[in-house]
Amino acid sequence: MDFEKLLSGYKCKACIMSVDRLPDDRYGNIRIVAGNQAHCDDMIATIHREFIPGSPYEDYFPQDKNFEDFCYRSALLGQPLHTYINLHYMNLWLNLILLPLDSDKEGTGYCLYAYEVAPKADSEKMASLSADTASAVLQTCIKLRGSENIRETMNDVIADIRGICESDHCCILLVDKEARECSKFSESIKPGSSIKSIDYYIQNDFYSIAETWPATIGGSTCIIIKNQQDKEWLESVNPVWYNSLTGAGINNIVLFPLDNNGNTIGYLWAFNFNEEETVKIKETLELTTYFIASEIANYQLLNKLEKLSSIDMLTGVKNRNAMNNTIDDIVGGKSNLKAPYSVIFADLNGLKRVNDKNGHLEGDKLLKTAANVLCSIFTDADVFRAGGDEFLILLSGVDEQMLAPKLQRLEEQAERDNVHFAVGTSTVSGDGDIRTAMHIADEKMYEDKKAFYDKHPELKYRAN
Repeated sequence: MDFEKLLSGYKCKACIMSVDRLPDDRYGNIRIVAGNQAHCDDMIATIHREFIPGSPYEDYFPQDKNFEDFCYRSALLGQPLHTYINLHYMNLWLNLILLPLDSDKEGTGYCLYAYEVAPKADSEKMASLSADTASAVLQTCIKLRGSENIRETMNDVIADIRGICESDHCCILLVDKEARECSKFSESIKPGSSIKSIDYYIQNDFYSIAETWPATIGGSTCIIIKNQQDKEWLESVNPVWYNSLTGAGINNIVLFPLDNNGNTIGYLWAFNFNEEETVKIKETLELTTYFIASEIANYQLLNKLEKLSSIDMLTGVKNRNAMNNTIDDIVGGKSNLKAPYSVIFADLNGLKRVNDKNGHLEGDKLLKTAANVLCSIFTDADVFRAGGDEFLILLSGVDEQMLAPKLQRLEEQAERDNVHFAVGTSTVSGDGDIRTAMHIADEKMYEDKKAFYDKHPELKYRAN
């Protein structure tokens, strides 16, 4: 076959791939046997290497088991294929077409590979995918965009994806590299499936397995393990994960990283999917995960901003803004404290003197110590920095009798850590008003502070 003549008619980047057929529906070497001028120029521009016909494809492209599967399907099974994918590791979008060609060589199949790359996603190319894929991706986007509760909506999306994959189990797992932890974001398990929830696995240092996935994915966009050849490959490159999957009764798996702005925030997978729909599943998830990752990243950012707006950055306890919102919600009936409940004002004595004598860095250390003491005693309560040297603690379901030993422990711990609080409390039963309780506790706190400075007049300085 005259490959050069065939390729001369293509203006886009194009080359001819050959795939060796092995017994038992396996494939062998995959080579680039010819390339047009656009392809040859691209090799020089991108990897600074001159194209040599007949070279193994991995000499020019990152080795990719999914690309190999596409070449196998097109060259040996005669399937025309098209997909549009995000090459997140290169910050590029790839639009590719594979067309099967007749072969005049026994044991070898051929296909034409035409491709183009761009730094940004093209909505028209996304829409050019199959109707089923476009419909599934559009449905996901509509659900996510119209959501007021991203977690509930993502559970619906994951259930839809499990249905598309016809799988036993589908899950979104988030990863925290700094904390070396994994957490479940959403999950869908087929009724009657013997596969356990991911909750069972993440308790046992699952991060040590998850951190092996990037190397296993390598230059690909995902991992798809669907047959014996794939399983043998996985066992050779990642035996720990392979043993984990087989031990959990997993027959096949498709796993996609959730990448946002170059960072992997988690993974989406489906276990025991319908292998006959592999191409459709891959095509659908290529784009669906792109939008899912974006929504989760936005959700995480909003949570972070909300946390920053409600946390005192010096001490780590909740700030005055969070306190005011909490009180407003209680007064407005949006939330409630289980009666009886107790209100505590704790004012740090001697902070002004420490600031004046030793500097504000030492004063900040004292504030941090005071906050740590309060949090260590009131572990089941909200601790707020009301302002300056003053803290507020709300204890739900705590009456005066239950409060007394906590106050005793507070006094003992404060003495050990060389801090001193002026403390005022008020306990509310029934339908008592929290604002009245705060006023009473505040007055008691000032009485306690006055008694302290009457006893220690040399320390009678406090922050304004």
